[in-house]
Amino acid sequence: MNRRQAHIVFNIIMCMLAAAILFGVGRCATASAESSESPENPEAAEAAETSRAATTGAAEATAAADSAEHTESYRILALLTPPDTAAARNPHSARLDSMPGRDCVKLRVTPLPGGTLRRTFSDSNCLHLQAAALIGIEPMTGLRSAWRAGERLARIHTCEDFYLDNLTHSVPYLVPEARQLLHDIGRAFRDTLAARGGGDYRVKVTSVLRTPALVKQLRRRNRNSVDSSAHLYGTTFDLSYSEFICNRHGGPYRTQEDLKNLLGEIVWEFRSRGRCWVVYERRQSCFHITARPAGSPPPPDQFARKN
Repeated sequence: MNRRQAHIVFNIIMCMLAAAILFGVGRCATASAESSESPENPEAAEAAETSRAATTGAAEATAAADSAEHTESYRILALLTPPDTAAARNPHSARLDSMPGRDCVKLRVTPLPGGTLRRTFSDSNCLHLQAAALIGIEPMTGLRSAWRAGERLARIHTCEDFYLDNLTHSVPYLVPEARQLLHDIGRAFRDTLAARGGGDYRVKVTSVLRTPALVKQLRRRNRNSVDSSAHLYGTTFDLSYSEFICNRHGGPYRTQEDLKNLLGEIVWEFRSRGRCWVVYERRQSCFHITARPAGSPPPPDQFARKN
């Protein structure tokens, strides 16, 4: 079974489980209503029956809408994620199962101007969306828009610059500007780490391009996710700061906190050059990064001291 088939089977199973849960809840509600009815009160029984019919009708309508949306989502995903025969032979997929936690060597990191990562990286969603609208694709609401978007999207793979996580609510595509930014950040992270004493680590990509249907599914689990997400435009990716990929044993090993701050330093440099907008997301433990158009001016220094 290839990745595409596994993804589709997984979603089908989840839909079946959800349907089973809804069916169970409906039966419990029906049983409760029937037990509360009294044969001596026909008006109450009739009202209960009407209420049950209305509830059943609403549930059926919602289920039908969700089914249609899921079907369209599957078609888009099938179009965007054909079988990846190269993934199984990718030499860059090799890694350790977890980050070594012993014998870590302290890493020199330059302090950020904002003091904390959360204060330093707080670009508004409006800025992200403005940049995304300029260089991104049209959000994929159907097969036609997905087909048009395909001409402007580039697929990304795990490589020496970054590691692509198992994506559950996005597909591995970016517009060329965002793809180049991702490679540049990953390469700068590794080069800077080597220049400061070494350590064989890569950044981890946890989210890329999303469809409106995927955003809707994600909102049920992640409150940070919004309908107007820059991920819809193929211009945005998330880099984990809670986990980094250690490629091999042998060290020197680094702590997660030092690698997190180093990544923050690298991302700040690219933001300062006008390459991207960035948000530090606490709930999802990631840097949410949107590429800006080529030639964009550097943002104003909001941390500059005022005389």
